Amino acid sequence: MRLVCDTNVLIAGLVADGLCRDIVKRRLPRHDLFVAEVLLAELDEKLRDKFGVNPGTVPFIKAYRDRATIIQPAPLPASVCRDPDDDEVLAAAVAAKAAAIVTGDKDLLTLKNYGGIPILSPRQLVEMLDQMA
Repeated sequence: MRLVCDTNVLIAGLVADGLCRDIVKRRLPRHDLFVAEVLLAELDEKLRDKFGVNPGTVPFIKAYRDRATIIQPAPLPASVCRDPDDDEVLAAAVAAKAAAIVTGDKDLLTLKNYGGIPILSPRQLVEMLDQMA
């Protein structure tokens, strides 16, 4: 399945035990991951600024960069979200022809879908994957 994850899900999977860690460690590796350079830059910035972590020292970040397909975000016809970073997630998902966007961001989750791409919380993703298994 083609997935685009926002940076909050990835960071939560790195810094805390719980559902996002399960997604990052066990579930994402089984799927086709897509990311835009702008989202990787946001991930690096958040790790440095909020957690004082050098992204280059985090094995998961290197593995994620190596494994995910880097795509050029599709232009959106108009701004969708009040946060431009959220529009980047949508644009990446459209370009990737993603089956789903995984996010904990309330602004994205209220959309429920964009361009026919479901926008799922981590819990919704896990429930969907469990039903498919």
